Amino acid sequence: MNDRTIDTMKLYHQVGRVFNELSALGIGDGDPIPIEELFAYDQYHYLGTDSVDEAIEKLGLDATKRVLEVGAGIGGPARYLAHRSGARVTALELQPDLNATGQTLTRRCGLSDRVSHVCGNILDGAPGGMAFDALASWLTFLHIPDREVLYRRCFEALKPGALLFAEDYFERGRLSSRERAALETDVYCEYVPQLADYTRQLEGAGFDDIRLTDMTSAWMPFVAARKEEFCRRRKRNLRVHGAEIVSGLEEFYSSIVALFEAGNLGGVRVIARKPL
Repeated sequence: MNDRTIDTMKLYHQVGRVFNELSALGIGDGDPIPIEELFAYDQYHYLGTDSVDEAIEKLGLDATKRVLEVGAGIGGPARYLAHRSGARVTALELQPDLNATGQTLTRRCGLSDRVSHVCGNILDGAPGGMAFDALASWLTFLHIPDREVLYRRCFEALKPGALLFAEDYFERGRLSSRERAALETDVYCEYVPQLADYTRQLEGAGFDDIRLTDMTSAWMPFVAARKEEFCRRRKRNLRVHGAEIVSGLEEFYSSIVALFEAGNLGGVRVIARKPL
């Protein structure tokens, strides 16, 4: 990876833009936030809360479970997990500004008793050395090329018998040098595994019962519709956010669409179990 940092990704520029959206809804600074008002703005991954519902089902989450989310961003999935299932969630996020924004939103949603925000790196191990009943992650593993250490840390963070649920990219066809450059520059992703790599690397970390689901056909129309809707609302978005944020997100969304349309980038859902 070059000397850029992950916060140069246009998706992560001025993450406080969520407060612009809340203001447009008439929700002022410091006002309580009905959590439903955030769902359209705090889910940075694909398929939004539908994907989090899948995780709740696959992981068997309820109010008795403790969940670690790796790469929690501004806390959208963590809050939704806690809201829908009652589970207690530790939201681990590397970037301080995203972590702080997530913490503020969680407090204003009245979910601080269920969601704990921690600024840290999964490669350093689970927060407090805790062992969790489940681990979830959406589009964060793609930023981490050292999969051997990543999967080992995830394995160590889980109780025996617990499941990992992650969504990530995979290489469907041979990525061109231009596609790899776009992934590195626009998505901060320098390593894209093939499907067989997931099984080999996860087994190497100790996981079993590994299930891989190709999500490409579901993600492609989602990213296309996201770009189209954002561009359709350009005048409104400029009024709410300003030109810098709008142009940055337009470039980012367009790059993602182009990468998927080229046919060599795919999406995968990974579920794996730590043996008893």
